[in-house]
Amino acid sequence: MDHVVTRDGRRGSVSIEVAVLAPAFIALIVLAGVTGRNAVAAEAIEAAAHDAARAASISRDAETARAEARDAARRQLDWRGLACTGAPTLTFTGSVAGRSTTFNAAFGSRAGQEASVTVQVSCTVSYEDLHLSVLPGMPAGDAISVSFTSPLDRYRSRG
Repeated sequence: MDHVVTRDGRRGSVSIEVAVLAPAFIALIVLAGVTGRNAVAAEAIEAAAHDAARAASISRDAETARAEARDAARRQLDWRGLACTGAPTLTFTGSVAGRSTTFNAAFGSRAGQEASVTVQVSCTVSYEDLHLSVLPGMPAGDAISVSFTSPLDRYRSRG
C-alpha cells in the first residue's frame, strides 16, 4: 500500500494568522492597561477632591482653607501612589444661599447663612510606560478632573 502525501493550501497558515493577529492582541492589552489606569486614577483623584473639600470646609478662613485643601489632596494622591505628569491643579469655588460665588465670598458669608465650598482636582495621568509604536496616535496621557462640594458649618464664625 502506497501512502500518498498531499499538500493543501493551508500549510503555514498558523504563522500568518499569528503575525496578523499579534498586533491586535497587543493593542487590546494596551487598551486594557489604559482603561485600568484611568479607573484607578479617577478613584484616587475623587478621593483627593473629597479630602480637599472637607479640609477646606472645616477651616475658618479662605487662605487657611486653600492651604489645608492642597495638603489634603497631596497626601491622598501620595498615599495612593498616583503620579501626575505635573503638579495636580486645584480650583476653588463656593456658593452662598445656593448661588455660585467665589471661594473667598463663601468664607465671607455671615454665620447662619448656608454656604459651601467646591474643590476641583485636575491631574494628567501618563501613559508613557504603556505607549507602543505599534499604536500610532495613542495619547501620551489623559487629563482627569473631579470636583467635590462640602458645606461650611452654618453656625461657626467665618473670616
